Amino acid sequence: MPESKSLPTVHLYTDGGCSGNPGPGGWAFLLRHPATGKQLERSGAERETTNNRMELMAVIEGLSVLKRRSQVELFTDSVYVGKGLSEWMPKWKANGWRRREGKKWAPVKNEELWRQLDELVGKHQVKYTRVAGHSGHPENDRCDELAVAAYQKYL
Repeated sequence: MPESKSLPTVHLYTDGGCSGNPGPGGWAFLLRHPATGKQLERSGAERETTNNRMELMAVIEGLSVLKRRSQVELFTDSVYVGKGLSEWMPKWKANGWRRREGKKWAPVKNEELWRQLDELVGKHQVKYTRVAGHSGHPENDRCDELAVAAYQKYL
């Protein structure tokens, strides 16, 4: 992969959460450029949402701020996001954004967000790394703190 040598490398840490599921929810990301040490934090919230939607929003918002194609290492505690990116999404796309539910086809939950994420991931080289949530991982803990603070206004 000679192309990856010329791509800037960034680390994207994300988290999302809800007070109740569904309920008020928040998302946050921390984007770091390891070569320069520069970083950016952002967060947001919705009045009525789900934990999975907030996990997806954190990644979407983080990737959206990148101005050029990058090599992105995504750090998240969300198995939903990780498996979605690495296992489920290729199958959903091949099946017209549908998933098997028993013997029937069902629409993919949060399809509009998965489609947005698919488009953004297509612009970058993304490597998914799972981190354990609430385990003392400084960046994951920071994102959790930002996400919770974001949805506090709705409580």
